[in-house]
Amino acid sequence: MRKMSSLMLSDKKVVDSEGGEMGLLHNIVADVGTGMLTELVVKPAAELDTSKFKMDDGYLFIPFGTVTAIKDVIVVDIKRIRKQIRA
Repeated sequence: MRKMSSLMLSDKKVVDSEGGEMGLLHNIVADVGTGMLTELVVKPAAELDTSKFKMDDGYLFIPFGTVTAIKDVIVVDIKRIRKQIRA
């Protein structure tokens, strides 16, 4: 597993698996008991319809389990996010 500093992720663009821009990474939430990453905290793109997402204080909370790639951008699986929203 490749390691990456959280500082390298700061302000990284978050896009969905269909190519839509979701916003910029603001922070990452971790479970204090396990140390596992649980959510991305994303400043939403202006054009993104945020009405169907978990929001708090103007930020999107995206489950970390939906992340499919972290390179130049962070890619999240929009289909998995939609399934979790409906559940």
